[in-house]
Amino acid sequence: MLDSKEFVKRRKQLMRMMGEGAMAILPAAPQRHRNRDSEYPYRQDSDFFYLTGFGEPEAVAVLVPHREQGEYVLFCRDRDPLMETWHGRRAGPAGARERYGADDAYPIGDIDDILPGLLENRERVYYSMGYSPEFDQRLMAWVNRVRARSRGGSHAPVEFVALEHVLHDMRLYKSPAEIKVMRQSASIAAAAHQRAMRMCRPDMMEYEVEAEFLHEFRRAGAWVSYNPIVAGGGNACILHYTENNAPLRDGDLLLIDAGAELHGYASDITRTFPINGRFSPAQRALYEVVLAAQQAAFDCVKPGSHWNVPHDAAVRTLTEGLVELGLLKGKVNELIASEAYRRFYMHRTGHWLGMDVHDVGDYKVGGQWRVLEPGMVLTVEPGLYIPAGSKGVAKKWWDIGIRIEDDVLVTKHGHEVLTKAAPKTVAEIESLMADGAVAGSAARARHA
Repeated sequence: MLDSKEFVKRRKQLMRMMGEGAMAILPAAPQRHRNRDSEYPYRQDSDFFYLTGFGEPEAVAVLVPHREQGEYVLFCRDRDPLMETWHGRRAGPAGARERYGADDAYPIGDIDDILPGLLENRERVYYSMGYSPEFDQRLMAWVNRVRARSRGGSHAPVEFVALEHVLHDMRLYKSPAEIKVMRQSASIAAAAHQRAMRMCRPDMMEYEVEAEFLHEFRRAGAWVSYNPIVAGGGNACILHYTENNAPLRDGDLLLIDAGAELHGYASDITRTFPINGRFSPAQRALYEVVLAAQQAAFDCVKPGSHWNVPHDAAVRTLTEGLVELGLLKGKVNELIASEAYRRFYMHRTGHWLGMDVHDVGDYKVGGQWRVLEPGMVLTVEPGLYIPAGSKGVAKKWWDIGIRIEDDVLVTKHGHEVLTKAAPKTVAEIESLMADGAVAGSAARARHA
């Protein structure tokens, strides 16, 4: 887990950027019901957790630069022995101060009485408007209460500033402590992908392979960072396939897009491999094109490159490969210009990665693609998808969906692939799956 000093440093950095006369307000994520009185596992809002490390619902964090009584105020649930017996322990205001570094902490039930006073004589409020209409209304009610006291010499804030504009730029640059956690998250996810390759057999169900990921994640103290995609055969041509309920057929490929979340930080890996452990000639030919495209993109991930350079490199390599295999006809430059490749490759080559899988941060600044800098983490994930019935495409290519995705840190002199422990060359995959098949046969023989 991150040290409490990391959160202190973030709060101080944000308040320096806000300046005197400002104030920031962040509500915690609400609890969500799955059905009737059963709730989804609680996951804190990423912005709130980034600044507080506080994992409970029904909380509001307030940052007030240069407030004499303390700059960091946290409203949270009070201690309640009965509720804690049913639903788990709470920090309470005392715990918020002692364990989470709040200068002041109050019961959440007192927020209507206290927060308007904090708003008095503040010029600007940093707040993410529009994400929670209910909280938006509460905030405006507090502001209006301050306005109503204007004859007494108080004045309400006159400016609202989008908090995410400042905070999300902070989150884009990962600290050494964050990078350490992301390496751990990547290692857990890579081990899970290895486990899936070893265990996979024809006639298994997609959800059986998904269960191997859940096992590996939970035993490492992690959880899924998004709903896993476990897509056999033609299902891999559905980019966000999550049913995971089909049988795995001998001779098909299996595409698995699954990452772990550890201490609030995500990993995101995709691997594609043959269900029976051996690539067919057609599968291998397409796979090698995608792998080459990923390497071409990797070569462009370095300080000074802009965001779109890796994508352009992947598109060129994919287009060249499709022409060589006869799936596209024409000159490469013209096919790229006309976006003919989008028939088989319809998504971007990556996204920012951090506390959210599709993490925050602008991709363009001032209308120009953002320049890559040390501390940024992104995915690199080219792919090719050829569903059955594709017009003008030989049947040997049908129902092949391939994506290869890794997590990449921009370093001072280039990049580091955080997820390199997950096998991805044809030789690595076939060797690991052969070893898994031998081990599985031996285990079955012992229990016969």
